[in-house]
Amino acid sequence: MRTPSRRRPRAALAMAAGTLLAPLLSGCWAGAGGAGSGGDAINVLMVNNPQMTELRKLTAAHFTRDTGIKVNFTVLPENDVRDKISQDFANQAGQYDVATLSNYEIPIYARNGWLREMDSYVAKDPSYDEPDVLRPLREALTGADGKLYGQPFYGESSFLMYRKDVFAAKGLTMPARPTWRQVAELAAKTDGARPGMRGICLRGLPGWGELTAPLTTVVNTFGGTWFDKDFTARLDSPAFEKATEFYVGLVRRHGESGAAQSGFAECLNNMTQGKTAMWYDATSAAGLLEAEGSPVRGKLGYAPAPVERTASSGWLYTWAWGIQQSSRNPDKAWKFVSWASGKGYERLVGETSGWANVPAGKRASTYANAEYRASAAAFQDMTRKAIESSRPDDPGVQPRPAPGIQFVGIPEFTDLGTKVSQEISAAIAGRQSVASALRKSQRLAERISEEYEGR
Repeated sequence: MRTPSRRRPRAALAMAAGTLLAPLLSGCWAGAGGAGSGGDAINVLMVNNPQMTELRKLTAAHFTRDTGIKVNFTVLPENDVRDKISQDFANQAGQYDVATLSNYEIPIYARNGWLREMDSYVAKDPSYDEPDVLRPLREALTGADGKLYGQPFYGESSFLMYRKDVFAAKGLTMPARPTWRQVAELAAKTDGARPGMRGICLRGLPGWGELTAPLTTVVNTFGGTWFDKDFTARLDSPAFEKATEFYVGLVRRHGESGAAQSGFAECLNNMTQGKTAMWYDATSAAGLLEAEGSPVRGKLGYAPAPVERTASSGWLYTWAWGIQQSSRNPDKAWKFVSWASGKGYERLVGETSGWANVPAGKRASTYANAEYRASAAAFQDMTRKAIESSRPDDPGVQPRPAPGIQFVGIPEFTDLGTKVSQEISAAIAGRQSVASALRKSQRLAERISEEYEGR
């Protein structure tokens, strides 16, 4: 439930976002399409994950062929693409018509007037079938004014992946709803089960979207929070410290080698190569692990995100499409968004690349599709349940000042989350204690508290 104290700080978000998300442009960009698109072309700026790469390959032969609209893509790694998007959209430079944004950025960008609302487009495009989009994603991409400002390319939560064959050989059973304590015990028992195999892989790579994401879900379910309902920083609370000590201790004792430099990509590789018995991370990883040709295809089991004091703990995340307010071609941009997030695109991927590769996690019809259910049988039910049980407005045991499960929905969190992750990663590497890391982190968070408390 939202409380008045949770709404007070939101009036300051637009001003803060303008400062933090809009560094001054220096020089000119040499992105595809030049200084804004025109005519029958649009410019799209997107993250370089495998499913986006697939979309890029399919666009000319299908979308452009059918609509006559050429798409100029600029594809960058996650950190780089976020920086470039924030620059272009905050300045309303119009360099890009469409960009990949997450459910963290879209409410903030919408509040600042950087995005076009999409309700009017949806109303004129009944074939898009907006009600088919899963409710948690629709809500996560809705602005404070109640209008839609994004459409999901795929959605994800988090869950626990484990090697069924390794568990069977060791006589172990994964609980239907595991706790983190049980996971730690299982990690100890599977550590070294095979040569070079560790019990679990957990992100330790600094970054608000890397280490901070899974760690925050652990903090939530252990009873901690970054800020209380009045925006008082709580990184020095017993619950936050207990959760962080647990996470750091688990990865140091039974986690992957080089954990302080391991993120999603490194853990994916470890799981694929048989170097870890368990992995807690994004549900979207399952499609890669179960893809044709994967060495671990058919060997994996999936369990809900582990809990302690909460009923669920999985995060909610989506890479979604946003249309820049200053786009010179908003109608053509919507046609691309409608195609790239629509049912037809999912069918296209299923038929050309295999149904396990579909950018899922966003539409109810996907989970009713017999071909998809057969290809993704190992993980599709668990993924949908994880997404639908996510609680962005109430992820812990106490009221929050801003929405978000694995993040705090304020502009300052990208900087704060990254700086805190650097301190925690240093603890994982053994360069400092968790207590020292959290003392420094608390001071960082208190600076934000000073800006928000009492508003």
